Amino acid sequence: MGVEAGAQAARARALAVLRIRSRALAVALLPAAVAVVLLAGTVGDRLAGPVWDAARWVLTPFAVLVLLAAAGIALVVARARPAMSPTVPVTEEAAPDLYRMVRDLADRLDVPAPSAIALTPDCDSWLEDRTHPAHAPPPAEEHRDIAGAGKQAHRRHPVAPVLVIGSPFLWWMRVGELRAVLAPVIAGTGPSAHPDIAAARRFVRGLDAAVAVASEPRRDPVSRAVLAGVGWVARLLLRSCRVHAAELERGVAAAAAERAQAVDYGLRIVAQEQVGLAYAGWDRLLTRVALPAWRMGRWPSRLDAGVVAALTELSRRDRLAEGFASRLGERPACDLLEEPGTVDEAASLLAARLFHGGPAGPGPDWSPVDWSAYPDEVVDRKWRLDAARLHRVLDAMGVRPATGPTAPATVAPTLSRVLDHLTDTGPAWTAGSTGATGPAAGSIGPGPDTAPPEAAGPPPGRPDPLDDEDLAGTTAPSATLAARLSAELAREETAPSTAAPSPSPASPSPTPDPAALWDDRALPLFPLQPPRTARELLADHLTAMVCCAAMDTAGATPGLDWLDGPTLLIDGERTADLAPKVLTLIEDGDATPLRVWLSQLGIRPEKPVRLG
Repeated sequence: MGVEAGAQAARARALAVLRIRSRALAVALLPAAVAVVLLAGTVGDRLAGPVWDAARWVLTPFAVLVLLAAAGIALVVARARPAMSPTVPVTEEAAPDLYRMVRDLADRLDVPAPSAIALTPDCDSWLEDRTHPAHAPPPAEEHRDIAGAGKQAHRRHPVAPVLVIGSPFLWWMRVGELRAVLAPVIAGTGPSAHPDIAAARRFVRGLDAAVAVASEPRRDPVSRAVLAGVGWVARLLLRSCRVHAAELERGVAAAAAERAQAVDYGLRIVAQEQVGLAYAGWDRLLTRVALPAWRMGRWPSRLDAGVVAALTELSRRDRLAEGFASRLGERPACDLLEEPGTVDEAASLLAARLFHGGPAGPGPDWSPVDWSAYPDEVVDRKWRLDAARLHRVLDAMGVRPATGPTAPATVAPTLSRVLDHLTDTGPAWTAGSTGATGPAAGSIGPGPDTAPPEAAGPPPGRPDPLDDEDLAGTTAPSATLAARLSAELAREETAPSTAAPSPSPASPSPTPDPAALWDDRALPLFPLQPPRTARELLADHLTAMVCCAAMDTAGATPGLDWLDGPTLLIDGERTADLAPKVLTLIEDGDATPLRVWLSQLGIRPEKPVRLG
């Protein structure tokens, strides 16, 4: 460990954590020490008498119980599996240039090189200790850098932590920028190698893992009671170590930053701008582009490559981003990988699992999609499925087909049917409060007298969508239709939950982490957005219906906007003024702006559309 002030402060905090551990051990041994003294006093008859005999009879069993409890707690802390971030491993054979660059950086910084490299589908980079025996790969798949993990030899020769790199950085950053960004991260291996800091970190991670073990639900009352005691002790020790552990990590970070100042410092300032830009593009790509595909059971297999397209598009639209696209002529950091496409596919699948909760591998209901096929296989299908759901709900409500001289003779679904329903201001809608009383079952005109039982309300245990405050500013037909759509979508989402799709054995998934040791029972771990409100659902479904009418009657095509997601293309141009007109119809019941817009573009709302 160097002489940086942060390193010295980190070591002082590590010693404070270890002193807490020693005190806890002393408290556990104190009853046993007193019992030994009392038992030794019987040898020379110095501690004789009924009082001392009673003390021996009481304290000796108590000391044994305390020792057994302490041994059990220590065993749980030592064997509990620390949390490990879900990542995509990158072997040296798959990225020799990347490993060479990392080792060169470590040599220049005079610190140990990371033992391995892994990628995470996020815009961040860090060092992660995976020396716990539970984190070791199977013996048959031992790697040169970490072979024999968990054996006694590793206790004498600590293994350096794993370097975790954000996968978007590899595709957007240039090699020099990535090198500058990783320098302070790699510099952290120096303080991490100090025995006191490593021991303190192991102790804190063990306590945290023990708390997690004690928090797991169990039906056995005996194990529940025992682990409750273990959890109480572990939480007590964690509270005692909290301040020291936090200051230890701050000291390590300060020492790493100080040591890395001599390496590419000027370039690092420029690279930090790219970190912020990559984060903005990655967030926009996930929420606007990837999320609609994930909801359709498809996962884009080139998310990292999509970041480059999204940020390049941003550089065209935003003057603040001008000049960033000129960097694309330099060598990208993904060239450090032997097969960037395979790594991108694995990172994209992991992103879908973390941010959406998708299956661990491809399957019949969870298949990859290329960017070239995204408009037809995701956008078009999404719009038609939403339009079909909209008309299915209207059928359940008993809404009659569109009327008028231009209405089709058949009962085929049309946009006019939706517009007529949302602009209906008859007495049946004005008799009650907004969206709450309307027609009893939404029965307007001919159609089924009563809605099916499954369309009468939300699934059990879910709040009534009609109580959503978000519907307060809408018309009665819009509020009722939005509530019915929300309930219908909730039923569709809960229906397949009883039988989650399993990966297809015929289509192997990209290489997973050798040790899948993270808890995936609460997926998604990082939800991108809160659930859509009923108003947002209605706006999405109405927009989808308009887009379907445009594609079927005016020759429009589905498209992909890298910053805004699915978009409608008319004569190759993106339409950006549809959303305000849809909101006007929902909130005010006024379809005039939307009808004018449809007329200007030659869209025929009375013509039937093809549903999904």
